[in-house]
Parts: sequence; structure tokens; C-alpha cells
Amino acid sequence: MTATFTVTDMTCGHCEKTVRAALAEALPDAAVTIDLSSHKVTVEGDRATAEEAIREAGYSPEAA
Repeated sequence: MTATFTVTDMTCGHCEKTVRAALAEALPDAAVTIDLSSHKVTVEGDRATAEEAIREAGYSPEAA
């Protein structure tokens, strides 16, 4: 299952690393693609788990 989110408050390289680390911890084997310029995060894995991980990292994911 692929989940794509728009994370408008992910604005810099540090934000990207934080989101990527949170997803790696929550979904260790999931492929993660982040396009910082469009604020898009795509993750292979459970949508609810990915969304919760991004929120716990301090960001506001919205379904894309």
C-alpha cells in the first residue's frame, strides 16, 4: 500500500531528515520518497502508521 501526504510545514532539509527518520522508525522496511519543494511525502506501508509517525515528529500531514 502506498500513502502520499502533503506536509506543508516541512520546509527545510532538517525537516525532511526528521520526517524520514520518524518514518524509518515506524515502518523500518518501507520505501520513503520526499519531494521537499512540493512538500510531498510518499511511503510504502500502512497509511495510519505513517501519518501518526509524521504527526509525532511534529508535522501536519494531509492526505494528498
